[in-house]
Amino acid sequence: MTALMTLVNGIAPADATQAIAADDRGLSYGDGLFETMLLRNGTVRFLSSHLLRLQSGCRRLGIDYPETVLAADIAQISATAHEGVLKIILTRGAGGRGYRPVENAQSTRIVSLHPMPAATTTITARWCELRLSRNPALAGMKHLNRLEQVLAQREWNDEQVGEGLMLDTEGELVGGTASNVFIVRQGVLLTPDLRFCGVRGVMREQVRKAAAKLGLQSSEEPLWPHDLDTASEVFVTNAVRGIRSVTALDEHHWSAGPIAQRLSAALGL
Repeated sequence: MTALMTLVNGIAPADATQAIAADDRGLSYGDGLFETMLLRNGTVRFLSSHLLRLQSGCRRLGIDYPETVLAADIAQISATAHEGVLKIILTRGAGGRGYRPVENAQSTRIVSLHPMPAATTTITARWCELRLSRNPALAGMKHLNRLEQVLAQREWNDEQVGEGLMLDTEGELVGGTASNVFIVRQGVLLTPDLRFCGVRGVMREQVRKAAAKLGLQSSEEPLWPHDLDTASEVFVTNAVRGIRSVTALDEHHWSAGPIAQRLSAALGL
C-alpha cells in the first residue's frame, strides 16, 4: 500500500522514493532496524515498548539512536491521522561501497503512515518450506534483513491463508512470517524462546505480561511441530493485528479458544 505520509530525516519530501541516498547502508546491506506500530485515536499503541526495542537494537548494532528528533517525527505524523500503521526505519546512514561501516555515521530515519489492514480474529495457517537461519547475534532484533520472510510469503497466493509458520534450519518452531506464535497445552501458555533466531515481538511481550496479570502460567521454551499435536489453542500475535487464533493448519483444527479471548480482552484489542 502507498504511504499516506512519509518523513525522511524530519522532512516530508515531494517524492519519498527519491529521498534516500543511493549509498544508504539500509538499501545496500539491510544495515538497520524497523518498527511497525498501530496508531489508534491519535495514539501509538505500546509506543514505549517499540522504542525500547528499537533503542536496544541500535545499541547491539552500533547505530546512532536519534531519540529526540525521532520522537518529534512520530508526534508530527501521529497528529495528522486518527488511525493507521506507523512505520519507523532506522539505517546506519550513508556509507559508500563496502561492508565496513564508517565511524560516527549519522543514522537515516524514515517515519511513514500507512492504511490500516483488514481486521481479522481468526486465520488459517500453513507451514512454510523455507527455513530460518540460526544466528544468535541477530536473534530477537527486528533488523532490515527480511529476505527469508519475503521468500516464505512468496510460497502461497491463497487469500484464505492468513499466515505461514516457519521453522529454523534444525526444524524448531520459530513463529509466523510476520508474527510470534503461542500454543496452549494443558492450560499452560507456551511460546518459542527465540534464542537462535526470530523477532521478540512487542505484542508477544504484552501477551506474556497480560498472562501473568491474569494468573496464567506461561513459558518460553523450544517448541517443535509435534507440539501442536497436543495443543488446545494456537494463536499468533502482531503489534498491528493483535491476537489472531489459528483455526486450521494442515490436518489440525482448533476453535478460537478462551485463553486467546481472555488475553485479547485484557489488552483491549
